Amino acid sequence: MNVTLVYFGGCPNWQEADARLRAALVATGHDDVVVEHRQVTTAAEAEAVQFRGSPTILVDGRDPFLRQDSPVGLSCRVYATKDGLAGCPTVDDLMSVLT
Repeated sequence: MNVTLVYFGGCPNWQEADARLRAALVATGHDDVVVEHRQVTTAAEAEAVQFRGSPTILVDGRDPFLRQDSPVGLSCRVYATKDGLAGCPTVDDLMSVLT
């Protein structure tokens, strides 16, 4: 399994997303997976890779939380969780997509 965390430098949520992602990997028995970190630095790069906001988590190159109407660009991403909108997915939501 390949897991990539894509973010922009000013994102206030990417480090929390990273911690939750690592917890979910351990909880699902994937603690040997190395998380690749990819920083998007320009609007042109965001457009080129269709970056839907920070943080974005890709599992085997696929965004399991993608909403097609999400804007492309250097912006913060919002996730729908059971507790309301949040800046990153919950550990439980991440566990669901990793299994």
